[in-house]
Amino acid sequence: MSAGGAFGGNRGVRPVPPEKGVFPLDHLHLCDLEKKEYIICLKSSGHKSDICRHLSKMYLECRMAKNLMAKQDMSELGFGKEHAAEASEGGK
Repeated sequence: MSAGGAFGGNRGVRPVPPEKGVFPLDHLHLCDLEKKEYIICLKSSGHKSDICRHLSKMYLECRMAKNLMAKQDMSELGFGKEHAAEASEGGK
């Protein structure tokens, strides 16, 4: 058996958290409305996320406003001006 144990792995190494992807859960349900609207949109569109992009953006903006995730420019999260132009053209 290794020195780390069957379940513990290497005991001397300190874990390093990832840069992104980990943020507080919404235990107080501060952004539930935005989340539910997005999920409803996904279900009704056959899980085509492009159709529901605006709701995804609203959800992330809510999380940032309520300090549930770090504030970040939306263009860094994939909501640049080119995506806004595509969405407005798609709605015609």
